[in-house]
Amino acid sequence: MENFDVIIVGGGPAGLSAAISAANGGMKTLVIERGDYPGTKNVMGGILYTKATDMVVPEFWKEAPLERPIIEQRLAMLSGDESILAGYRDPDWAKEPYNAHSILRVKFDRWLAQQAEKAGVMIITETLVEDLLYQNGNVVGVRTGRAEGDLGAKVVIIAEGVNNFLAVKTGLAKPLKPASVAVTVKEVIALPKEKIEDRFCLDEGQGATIELYGDSTAGMMGVGFIYTNKDSISIGVGAILASVIREQWTPNDLLENLKAKPYVKRLLQGGETKEYLAHLIPEGGYTQVPRLHRQGVMVVGDTAMLMNSLNREGSNLAMISGKIAGEVAAQAIKAGDVSDQAMAVYEARLRDSFVLKDLYHYRHMGEFFENNPHLLKIYPKMFSKAAKMYLTADGTPKKQRQKEIMQMLFEQRSKGGIIKDIYGAWRALL
Repeated sequence: MENFDVIIVGGGPAGLSAAISAANGGMKTLVIERGDYPGTKNVMGGILYTKATDMVVPEFWKEAPLERPIIEQRLAMLSGDESILAGYRDPDWAKEPYNAHSILRVKFDRWLAQQAEKAGVMIITETLVEDLLYQNGNVVGVRTGRAEGDLGAKVVIIAEGVNNFLAVKTGLAKPLKPASVAVTVKEVIALPKEKIEDRFCLDEGQGATIELYGDSTAGMMGVGFIYTNKDSISIGVGAILASVIREQWTPNDLLENLKAKPYVKRLLQGGETKEYLAHLIPEGGYTQVPRLHRQGVMVVGDTAMLMNSLNREGSNLAMISGKIAGEVAAQAIKAGDVSDQAMAVYEARLRDSFVLKDLYHYRHMGEFFENNPHLLKIYPKMFSKAAKMYLTADGTPKKQRQKEIMQMLFEQRSKGGIIKDIYGAWRALL
């Protein structure tokens, strides 16, 4: 049986970040990826944050296969064919060190795997890890589906993604429930770069994002998104799986519903679909973060439910968790102590970082939306109707129009209901 210091299960950003930091710490490191190569099975909306990635591969933007630096972020609330928009643009985000880039995972993950190999990491693909190996109750490696597939390791880092089969098998996580994940579908639609820049009011090479709420998900808890790439647009929609099942939507119908909205349709006009992808996204939040470690084992990235959906952050949480796990593994192995207590340093460092601090801060938001399903159905309609009433110049005095708007709002949602919703949102954000 071939032996390694550290074995990482999964070749996504979390697993590859763990591999790079472990190898940089002098560890003989192996990544086991079940896809044809890293990136073939990996899906996300497509925004990569600079700070976290730079901590793994310094100045990565000088050579990584990135799409566009994001200089504008917009929010859109959809109600039927109507839309309310807000946004923030900063041209400085188009300069080093940038804030974020749009990416295509199949390109970026393959590049990140090459950086891991340069650091000395061995990567084997098309291989499934079936279980961990134990000796006297201690983890000593992994069992793969290959002939003579047992591989020894002092520490195993589980980065298998949201489908947490191995983490469940090791007793660290519980099986996923429909209320804990969102089902997301995405298309990559080819468009000439000049059209993209014209439609999104961008200078050459610049990028933008749009997050769409309300009717983008038929009022279900979730979000639609549009991200600009070099010569394509990534458009997708995700909603909590339990809601999708209950409301009897198919993911593809949700996406087609979003693409048919007038505001969205205009942005996609003339484009050609090049890719269609689907994926589950962890949405359990802080209260459903699994046990993060045990003797000789750590759990990172999506497997650990490290996703801040409210702020559209996942890749940075994944990469930082992987980086910390790789460093902790190297330190523990050098100290000759891979006990559960030694692995607990990983969780302590996560709690001291923005990763778990942010998840803890928003720990009540999922429950708030789950208990108030009317929020994404009633309020987009209310705000849209109020905006139309106020902005329509038909000779009605503004004072009278304001009274009419207030009357309309209270007809849609009582004063007590509005106060309750505002108080509930405030409490959820404490």
